[in-house]
Amino acid sequence: MLDLPRYLLGVADLLLLVGFAWVGASSLRARLLPQFGGAPAHLATSVLALALLLLIAEALGSFGLFEPIPYLLVVAIAGLLCRMLISPAGGAVGGTAPEEALATGGGGGSPAATGPAGRSGLVPSLVALAIAAAALVKFGVELKPHLSAGMTGFDSTWYHGPFAAGLMQSGSTWELHFIAPQFLAWFYPANSEAFHAIGMQAFDRDILSPLLNLGWFVGCLVACWCIGRPYGTAPWSLALGAIALSVPAMADQAGEARNDIVGIFFLLAAVAIALNARVRPLSRIPRQSANALAVTGLAAGLAAGTKLNLLLPAAVLVLGLPALTARGERARAYAVSIGAALLGGGYWYLRNLVHTGNPLPWIDSIGPLSLPAPDQALGGREAHSVFGYLTDSSVWSDWFLPGLHDGLWFIWPLLLIAAVGGLLAAVARGGNPALRIAGLAGLAAFIAWLVAPTSASGPDGMPRGFESGLRYLAPALVLGVALLPGVLPEWLRRTGTGHPPNGRILKVPPSLGRHLSGRGVSRARAVGLVGVLALAVGIGYPVQRHYLDNRYADPSFTTPGLNATFAWARDISDARIATTSTRQYPLFGTDLSNDVDFVGIERPHGGFLAPSSCPAWRRLLDAGDYDYVVASRDRIEPGKPSYPPTARWTEGSGAEPILREPPTVVFRISGHLEPSGCR
Repeated sequence: MLDLPRYLLGVADLLLLVGFAWVGASSLRARLLPQFGGAPAHLATSVLALALLLLIAEALGSFGLFEPIPYLLVVAIAGLLCRMLISPAGGAVGGTAPEEALATGGGGGSPAATGPAGRSGLVPSLVALAIAAAALVKFGVELKPHLSAGMTGFDSTWYHGPFAAGLMQSGSTWELHFIAPQFLAWFYPANSEAFHAIGMQAFDRDILSPLLNLGWFVGCLVACWCIGRPYGTAPWSLALGAIALSVPAMADQAGEARNDIVGIFFLLAAVAIALNARVRPLSRIPRQSANALAVTGLAAGLAAGTKLNLLLPAAVLVLGLPALTARGERARAYAVSIGAALLGGGYWYLRNLVHTGNPLPWIDSIGPLSLPAPDQALGGREAHSVFGYLTDSSVWSDWFLPGLHDGLWFIWPLLLIAAVGGLLAAVARGGNPALRIAGLAGLAAFIAWLVAPTSASGPDGMPRGFESGLRYLAPALVLGVALLPGVLPEWLRRTGTGHPPNGRILKVPPSLGRHLSGRGVSRARAVGLVGVLALAVGIGYPVQRHYLDNRYADPSFTTPGLNATFAWARDISDARIATTSTRQYPLFGTDLSNDVDFVGIERPHGGFLAPSSCPAWRRLLDAGDYDYVVASRDRIEPGKPSYPPTARWTEGSGAEPILREPPTVVFRISGHLEPSGCR
C-alpha cells in the first residue's frame, strides 16, 4: 500500500500533469474552435489535452526518457507555452475565415436546442438522462469487484497490463515489448496503454488502472450528448448511446485495461466535433474548416492509434471530411486532416515500419506483392470472420443467434435495427454532408467487424470467440444509435413515412440544454468542482489501501498453479522473472518493479518464437540472468502432461523448485543453467 505522503505526491503529480495539459489544450481549443461552448468545448479540450499528454510521452519515450520528472517538466512547459503564445482569437489554421456555427443540417439557430419543446419534452428528457445515469451506475457496480481483486481479464493480464508496465519501467515507447507469441500482439497500437503508464508513473502502482475505463465511459456519454446537440436531441443520443455501451459484450471493460471503450470514445469525439463545427459560407452549403478538420483528424487518429479495428472508420472520417471544403482549399484540407490523424495515431505504425519494414505486419502480401513480415503463425485461436459464416445456417443457429442474445441482450434485434437505421439515415439525409460522412464511418466500423479475422475465432464451425468479438461491433452500434434521434424525424419526413407520434418529445427544452451543456459556469460551480475533487482524493486514500492489500491476494481466475503463482508474486520486488505463461501481468508484483519476460527467440522483421529445445531454453535463461522461472501451461488439458516441457528442462543444479501445482512450477535460480544440464 502507499503511505499518505507517497499517495499525496502521486495525486499532486497527476493533478499537475492534467492541469498543465488542460491549460494548454484550452488555449488551443479557443484558437481553433472559438465558436464552441458548453459540452462540445469541453469535449474538444479533452481531446487536445489527451493528445498533448500522449504526444509528449511518445516523444520522450522514443529516446527512453519517458520518466516522471522529465515528463512532468515537458508537459508543464508545453502547456504554459500554449497559454502564452496562442491567442484566443478566431483566426484559423491556414488562413480560413472564422467559423459560424450551425444548429441543424443546413439552417441556422442556436446549437443548444432547435425549436421549442416546452413541458411535453421535459419528462422524456429527464427519463433519457435517468437511463444514462443508470448505465453509469451499472458500470460502477461491475467495476467494484476489481477494486478487491485486481484486473483479472485475459487481455488485461496478457498484453494490456504488461505493455503499460513495460512502458513505465523502461521509459521507452519505441522498443517492442515481446510477450506470448500470439497474434503478433507486440505490434498493437498502444495509446490506451500509454495512459495507464502515466498513472503508474505517478504512484508506482496501478491504482488508477481499474478506474480509467470509468473515465472513458463518461467521456463516451459526453460525446453521445454532443452528437445529438446540434439537432436538439442530445438527451436521446445520450440515452441510446448509454444503452449500447452497457450491453453484456462490453461488461469486461469495467475495472479492466481493455481498450475498446477508449477507441470508441475517440471515434465518437471525432464525429461530435465534426457535427458541432460546421460552417456556412456564402453558398449556404455546410463546410468543414481547416481548424475543425485538425481537431477531428486528431481524434480520429487517436482512435486508430488505440484499436486496429478503428483504422477503417477513422480513415473514412479523415479522408471524407476534407472533401466538404471548397475545391481550392481541398489540398490544404487533406494535408491538415491527414497530418493531424498521423499525429494522433501514426506513432505506433511508424514504429512497426522501422522495426519490420511494414506498418501492419499482420499483412504479408497485397496480391502478388510480398511485404516484410515475421515468418510465423499468428497463434492463439483459429482465425475466422463473421463474413465467412454468413451463409452457414448451423453456425447461425448454434453460435451466432445465442451469442447475439447473450452479448447484446434480448433486445439485440431492436438494437441492431436502430444502429443500422441511424447510420443509413445519416448517409441518406440531405443538407449536411458531414452527417453523411459520420454515417459512412459507422458503416465502415460495421464492415471492419464483419471481416475481422477474430470476429468469429475458434475451430472451424465452432466460433467460440463470436460473443466476445461483439465488442468490435460496439463502435458501429454506439455511433448508429447516437445519430438516430437527430436524423430520424427529418428522414421520416423526407421518405414520406410521416412523423413520430410526438416529434417534439425528441427536442430538449432550451433551459435544460443550457444547464447540461455547462454554459455560464459560475464561481460557485467552480468551488463545487474543487470540493468534489477534494472529496475524491480523500476517498481515494482508503480505497487504494484496500485495493493494494487485496490485489491478487487470492486469485481464482485461471488455473490452480497460476493462481498460486500470482499470489506468490505480489510480494516479490525488483526481481527478474522468466515465464512461459500467456497471462503474465500479476508477475510484475504489487509495486510493478519485477522485470517479466516471456522467454523466446527474436526473429527477423520483429518475429518472436518460444524455444523448441532444452539447450535453447537453458541458454536463454542463462543469458537473461533471471532470479525466478515460471514454467507453466495456460490451461490444464486432459490427456496432456501436468507440467510443460520447460519445467523438466529447467530442473537441475542451480534451479530450486519453490512452488509446484499443476500446470505450473516456479523455480528460484541460483546458478548457471548450462545446456549440458538437459536431461
